[in-house]
Amino acid sequence: MPLPNQDSLLDPTPTPLETGYERDTDGVLHVACRTDLHGTTGEMFEWWFRSRPDTQRYTWWHPIDHVSSDWAEGQKNTHVGSIHLAEERFGHLPAEQISIQFRDSEEFFTPSTYHSARANGDITAAVCGRIGFGFNPERDHNGRVLGNRLLHLGRDTDWGMVLRSHFYFGVDLAETSTPDQLRETFTDEFAQEMLRHCYNEMTFLSRFLPHLHATDNRDRTPVPAPW
Repeated sequence: MPLPNQDSLLDPTPTPLETGYERDTDGVLHVACRTDLHGTTGEMFEWWFRSRPDTQRYTWWHPIDHVSSDWAEGQKNTHVGSIHLAEERFGHLPAEQISIQFRDSEEFFTPSTYHSARANGDITAAVCGRIGFGFNPERDHNGRVLGNRLLHLGRDTDWGMVLRSHFYFGVDLAETSTPDQLRETFTDEFAQEMLRHCYNEMTFLSRFLPHLHATDNRDRTPVPAPW
């Protein structure tokens, strides 16, 4: 099912919801989080996901909420086509097992609009996927994980990268669940903790990503010495 107004996220112009959460009349929950990642770039951000972080790196990413990390399917040199099997907490809520199926970002937008945003620098990073709860989530006949969506969109600036993270919970459940059922599944408390979790993990990431990326890519990109 197409996400409403997703192409607007490819435009740097402020949207009505940059940080916060809202709920559609059908009960689908939309959580938005804008984070400023100082000193990072879109290339660094995409590299982080392509590296398919193991549990150690995953806990660096959020030393409070992240528990474990494993990967299934796909290829080891890219996140696209892979499923991230992660266990994490959202604030004080119990830990959840989630499956994030990373897909080609073009799948989530009008292709021509997406490619134009890439070409003119309105987007310098895109990491998008489908989220299922549990390590064996329901899929459709094409193998696509059903349930929820994740969109991370970055834009390089003079100081680093501004990141828009948008989550849509219950997208594939709206036709089989009532709005009240979706509200019970994805509560306002969950929305608040999800927003806080996303802001914190991306802020933590910005503190070490430039150095980790420089170390792993030092053979092709010179590393400036502090002295």
